[in-house]
Amino acid sequence: MIAVRRVVFPEIIMNKLNLFATVLTYPAPSGNYRGESEENRTVLQKIVKDGQKYAIVSPESIRNALREILILMGLPHNRTRLHNQEQLAVEFKEYPNASKYADDYLFGFMVAKPEEAKKHKDLPPKRDSIFRCNMAVALSPYKYDAVFHQSPLNAGASPWKNSSTSALLYREVTHTAFQYPFALSGRDCLDQPDWTKALLKAIAQLNSVAGGHARAYYEFAPRSVVVRLTPKLVAGYNTYGFNEVGEFPELSRLGKADDSDCDLPGNEFWVGGEIVRTMDGDEKTRLDDAGVHLYANPEQLFDALAEEFLGGGERVSAA
Repeated sequence: MIAVRRVVFPEIIMNKLNLFATVLTYPAPSGNYRGESEENRTVLQKIVKDGQKYAIVSPESIRNALREILILMGLPHNRTRLHNQEQLAVEFKEYPNASKYADDYLFGFMVAKPEEAKKHKDLPPKRDSIFRCNMAVALSPYKYDAVFHQSPLNAGASPWKNSSTSALLYREVTHTAFQYPFALSGRDCLDQPDWTKALLKAIAQLNSVAGGHARAYYEFAPRSVVVRLTPKLVAGYNTYGFNEVGEFPELSRLGKADDSDCDLPGNEFWVGGEIVRTMDGDEKTRLDDAGVHLYANPEQLFDALAEEFLGGGERVSAA
């Protein structure tokens, strides 16, 4: 049974708080590609960590998927992806305007041509993204797995053809979960708190993260999430802290804020998802006593977190 507790907090000065989070996805076969070779070889993007290769997904892919979700949620948007072009292409409704469009406000923009900027002297030509996100990195190392399939010859009375023969396609794959960190500064979110709330709701149901020539269905919605809401300017913990089995060892550092031996104040942390659902009773009690906000459901966590970060007041915690 899920226990529900209701706690009323004193007013929080929102613009002094910063949000740091690490999201863990569910494991699944993955193929997020970057480029194709003459041998029809689709290659996973990878980095080397501790002497082994790990697949990665770019923050640009994550931001693009969030743009698409925010459009579906009805937020005003300036940029739209065009799918009928011969290359990756986007279309803007008008010159970037962060006060008018949620995507310009949240993800920033840059107008590179000086002559374009001169036409709109009343608007800035560039803006940083207030949504700071780093690469998603696989939990499991790449094991040099690959699959093959044959692309058939386009023959007979077909009015068009790609080649004169069938082709054997080679694709690198990996079965893994990914983790990625993101951050938001309360000071950056003052002008449009509702748009930032929508962003947090979008992260809770993130899907269709696909860059380059990706063709696989892979959900980026949180399996587990660890969040710190703090006036500090850094997270203070390992933002890639999930291990290969989905545990977050640095939770052992959390304690009561008024305890002299406390390493990290538990009341600044929000933990949700599978990591809470599978947590043993003693550890859950310890974290609960330290003031950690525990949620069995990540979507409930993000809903409550959005109100605390951008609305304040009353919070319902379920664990």
